[in-house]
Amino acid sequence: MNMRASTAKPAYGILVEALRGPVTARLGGKIIAQSTSAKVMYETRRAAAIYFPREDIHACLSPANGHQTFCPFKGTAGYQDIQFGGHNVCNAAWHYDDALPEASGIAGHVSFMPDAKVEIDLGNNQLEVPEYGNISGPLIDWLLREAAYLPTPEEFTQHLAEKLVEHGVHLSRLSVMAWSLHPMIAGKNFIWSRATGDVTTYAPSYEIHDHPAFQNSPLRHVSNGLGGIRQRLDLEQPSDAFPILNDLREEGATDYVAMPLPFSDGRINVLTVASHHPRGFSTENLGLIFECSAVIARYYEVFMQRENAQSLLETYVGKRTGARVLGGEIRRGDGDDIDAAIMFCDLRGSTRLEEELGRTAYIELLNSFFETASTIVHEHGGEVLKFIGDAVLAVFPAGDNPAEARAQALQSARAIVAGLDALGNDEGGRRCECAIGLAYGRVTYGNVGSRERLDFTVIGQAANIAARLGDYGKSCGQTIVVSRDLLETPEQATPLGSVSLHNVSQPVEAYAVSIAMDTDQDATPCSATNAR
Repeated sequence: MNMRASTAKPAYGILVEALRGPVTARLGGKIIAQSTSAKVMYETRRAAAIYFPREDIHACLSPANGHQTFCPFKGTAGYQDIQFGGHNVCNAAWHYDDALPEASGIAGHVSFMPDAKVEIDLGNNQLEVPEYGNISGPLIDWLLREAAYLPTPEEFTQHLAEKLVEHGVHLSRLSVMAWSLHPMIAGKNFIWSRATGDVTTYAPSYEIHDHPAFQNSPLRHVSNGLGGIRQRLDLEQPSDAFPILNDLREEGATDYVAMPLPFSDGRINVLTVASHHPRGFSTENLGLIFECSAVIARYYEVFMQRENAQSLLETYVGKRTGARVLGGEIRRGDGDDIDAAIMFCDLRGSTRLEEELGRTAYIELLNSFFETASTIVHEHGGEVLKFIGDAVLAVFPAGDNPAEARAQALQSARAIVAGLDALGNDEGGRRCECAIGLAYGRVTYGNVGSRERLDFTVIGQAANIAARLGDYGKSCGQTIVVSRDLLETPEQATPLGSVSLHNVSQPVEAYAVSIAMDTDQDATPCSATNAR
C-alpha cells in the first residue's frame, strides 16, 4: 500500500515514488519483468507509468533502435523492441538513461508503452494520483482575453514573453520560428531578448534549408518532427550537439528548450526558450509553457495565415490587387471604373526560342523576362496583373495624376527594353526582345468570371488596344507602340498613322516611342494598316 497522503499540487509536476513488494509485468500471459524495486511516476495530465530496474527485465530487449522522443521534464527517451515468443514488439519499451533532475529517480529503469498490451500487476500497491491545481489559468486567461487584441506577431511575442516573466518563468530569450507560404521567404523568426526588451524579426529565404547553421540547428531538428530538445548549458561537460547552444552558453545561458508548435495543417513550427537563472527552468516554468503551447500555436497560425494569404495574393494578383481582395472585394462584379495606362509586354519569337533552347532553358529565359518586366513595373508605380502565356499585362492607375501614370508607363517600357538588353550582355545570358503596346483610358478594375472561379483584372478598350498595339509593333519592326491618348504631346513620339486593329471598331492613331529618352528612333508607318 502506498502510504503517501494525497496533497494538492499548485502547478505542473513530476513525482517518482517507490512501490512496495513485488510488481509484475506480463505480455501474452508470460512474465517479462518482475521487481520489488519498481517505481511509479506521476506526471500532470498523464497516466501513471510503472518503471522496472533494468536488471529485473526478463524479456529480451533489442539494442536501442534509434527512435527517440522528447520531454522537457524527463529528457530524451530511447526505445527498444521486445523480442518475445518468436515475435518482435516494436518500440514497446522506453527508458531515460540521462534523465533530467526532475525525473532522476527513473534513470536506469525501463517502462512499457501502453499500446504494447503489457499487463501490470501492482501487487498490494494502490496508485494515488496527486491532485494538481490550476496550472495555467492566469496565462490562459490573458491569452483568451487580452492577447486577442494584439495586431501583430511581434507585439504578441513581446507580450507573451513579458507575461511569462511576470508569472515567474526564468526567461532570458524566447523565439518562435513560423514557416510560411511565400515564394521568396521560408518563414518568420521572432526573437525576444530580456536584455533589450525588444523583438527582432528575421525573414530567411529558402536558402536557409541548405545553410550549415540551419542543417545543424534545433530548428531543423524540431520542425522535421524529430522531437524537442532540452539542454542544460552550465554542465562541466555540456552537449555541443548544436552550435547555437555554445553561443548561448557564452552569453551566460544555463538552460535551453526547443519544443514543437504544431499548426492545424501538420506543419511543425518551433518555440525556443533560454534561461540565465542559476538553476535554469523549473518544472513549473516549463509546465506553464507546455500547457499553453497549443493555444500559443493557434495565435501564430492566425498571424501566419493572414501573412500567407496576403503574400499569396500579392504573388498571384499583385500587391494593390491583393489588398483590394483582402479588403473584401471578393464577389463577381466588385470593382471600380478607373483611368489608367495599360501595358502589354510580349516576348518576341517565343515559339522559335522554345524550339532552339529546349523546355528547361526556355523556362529559365521566360522567368528572367518576367522578373525583369515585373521589377521595373513595380519600381515605376505600376502593378503586374497577370502573365498571359509569354506576355505581361500591367496597369498604372491614374488616380489624381494622369500625367504621372502616362509617364510611368513610358519610363517602364523603355527600362524593360534596356533591362532585357542587359540580360543578353551578361556572361552566359541570351538576348531576348519584346514588343510593348501602351494605351490609356477608362477601364473596369475588378472581379470577373464564374461564380466559383474569379479573375481580378482590367476590362476595357484601353486593355484591348494595348495588346493589339504590341502585335502591330511586331509587324512593323517597332519595339514600343502607343496610342495617342498615352502621350501628353504628339512630339514625344513618331507617328505611325491611323491603323486598324483586330477587334477594335475604330482606327487608332498610333505612335512609335524611342527606346531611349535622348535617342531618336526612325519610324515609318507600316505598309499594312490592319494588324492582327
